[in-house]
Amino acid sequence: MRPLHPLDFIFLSLEKRQQPMHVGGLFLFQIPDDAPSTFIQDLVADIRGSKTIPVPPFNNRLNGLFWDEDEEFDIDHHFRHIALPHPGRIRELLVYISQEHSALIDRAKPLWTCHLIEGIEDNRFAMYFKIHHAMVDGVAGIRLIEKSLSKDPTAKSIVPPWCVEGKRAKRLKQPKASRIKNILATLKGQIEVTPKVTQELCQTVFKEMGKNPDYVSTFQAPSSIFNQRVSSSRRFAAQSFELNRFRAISKALNVTINDVVLAICSGALREYLTTQNALPKKPLIAMVPASLRDDDSDVSNRITMILANLGTHKEDPLERLDIIKRSVQNSKSRFKRMNANQILNYSAFVYGAAGLNIASGLLPKHQAFNVIISNVPGPREPLYWNGAKLDALYPASIVLDGQALNITLTSYLDKLEVGLTGCRRTLPKMQNLLTHLEDEIQRFEKLIAEKNQLEDIAKSETN
Repeated sequence: MRPLHPLDFIFLSLEKRQQPMHVGGLFLFQIPDDAPSTFIQDLVADIRGSKTIPVPPFNNRLNGLFWDEDEEFDIDHHFRHIALPHPGRIRELLVYISQEHSALIDRAKPLWTCHLIEGIEDNRFAMYFKIHHAMVDGVAGIRLIEKSLSKDPTAKSIVPPWCVEGKRAKRLKQPKASRIKNILATLKGQIEVTPKVTQELCQTVFKEMGKNPDYVSTFQAPSSIFNQRVSSSRRFAAQSFELNRFRAISKALNVTINDVVLAICSGALREYLTTQNALPKKPLIAMVPASLRDDDSDVSNRITMILANLGTHKEDPLERLDIIKRSVQNSKSRFKRMNANQILNYSAFVYGAAGLNIASGLLPKHQAFNVIISNVPGPREPLYWNGAKLDALYPASIVLDGQALNITLTSYLDKLEVGLTGCRRTLPKMQNLLTHLEDEIQRFEKLIAEKNQLEDIAKSETN
């Protein structure tokens, strides 16, 4: 038995019927050409076999304010095997994921489920895995998947994610005295960060707020259609984009890839809101989760957030990009002056009221940000599951009352995988955002091509 981490407790407290607090991933696999006709059935039998015994935290269930081992673990409760009706298009797959992502996870059991889905066109199958945010954040989730798959296409009998023993699982097996020692060390660390956090808070209040145009506060996000109460019904949309296109834009404009991602999302959101006659006069504010992991741990939560000004009030993409770059750099410069524990404590103080408002709904018309945009680094090498190559992975995330849209991106090989999670009732035709993303990428590519052409003309004239 171990106590809940305070951040994990918050994620559990936020959960309501219309507000599930789990994250998920859709993983598409290509069945090997030489695979037997029983490939999927063999894989399912392997998963349900006695060797797939779950390790912590996957065998932990809630017991008040503690995690306790589930002594009656039932794999059939957590693992489901289904087949899509013919022709098994991606459209039908996304409809199924939308439905499953809308459903709460049973708190009487460990907080995760896995669905193996066969019958997908082009000789593919999928795995949809969802797990409560109290157990992992996005970076930890990606690491769990990486550890459960193989870089070797010939490797067989690869175990599922819930059977991979990471460092956290081993640490939970330490003697009680060692765990108490670690807890005391953590408390000591919290006390030691207080002076630095106080210093940074004073600088924020007296030098940044209302004085630095690049500082983004929790009071400047405008009202938008994204900031309404949500229903329990979700829509999930996904698409892959070539990562080299983002790299080329980043290099040409001398900005980071994350800046480019935010700028392209900004343009897509602006276009979507314009088509809905709902573009606010003030710029949208994005909450961008930032990982604070300085190790290779794979569970729990070690995240803070950056508030980014998306500049959606500007029509010019380059103006929007400049606004985004400066607002993000402002937060990064502040965080560089602090270590991970100091950042967590600073963030808890600065953004605590915003979190309380989301949890309580006391001020439904005031939101600290308009949309969540998360970019999680993923595997750089091809991964396999019993010889089946992982073709794509699409992240599915959380929407909240007042936060009806979540954009999560994950890199894999030479692609950027985009997963959109939204409230089906609140956001009509949300899937059109995928088209707007492509349009915005092309807009930047056209600007760069024109810029290069002008530079070539200038060079030829000087020669």
